[in-house]
Amino acid sequence: MKKILYLAVLFVVASVSFISCDDEETYAEQKEREARHISNWISQHNIEIISVSDFLKDTITNNPETGPDKTRNQYVLFPDNGVYMQIVKRGGGSAIEPGETKNMNARFVERYVSSGDTIILNLFESEPDIFYVKRTGDNYSASFINGTGGTSAVMAKLYGYSVPNAWLMPFPYIKPGMLDGAAKVRLIVPHNQGTQTAAANVYPTFYEITISSQKWQ
Repeated sequence: MKKILYLAVLFVVASVSFISCDDEETYAEQKEREARHISNWISQHNIEIISVSDFLKDTITNNPETGPDKTRNQYVLFPDNGVYMQIVKRGGGSAIEPGETKNMNARFVERYVSSGDTIILNLFESEPDIFYVKRTGDNYSASFINGTGGTSAVMAKLYGYSVPNAWLMPFPYIKPGMLDGAAKVRLIVPHNQGTQTAAANVYPTFYEITISSQKWQ
């Protein structure tokens, strides 16, 4: 009887283990799920995808807020990394030149692409998130930094000081100025171009970011 009971217990344990393993998504399955969520987001928001070559003809993405054709909602897809970008406002300042480093202020909303729910935002904080951007040749690097009184950015508090790679994608095409000269962009970001949390959990995010320049302190 004990032997039969022992074998029965082993069978149950093995069955539970098999079900658990079967329920776990592989990385390939997680990426397929992510692709479906991005595709659904694009469809739900009537987004028109344009190629990089078409974008580079005039570096304009038509959008309902600033146009020039407000009937269209265009994003450019960068196929090398899967980021979708819409430039809403190019900004009234100047581009970052090679060898130059600038401080930037950011007001943003971060949302789950899967549901549209807000993850975090800093629209109502007393200070914007601050990050420096450094250009070396055609490459850009960045890090969030502390604000007045040593306060750290909302993004830094949740994710650390590393700026998501996707946040740097607009900089070759925008000219953030101060205050009214701010640039504004929207991004659909696959997990490997987003935060460390998004990368670890394989989920895509949407950002709307208003970026203004700040005098170097």
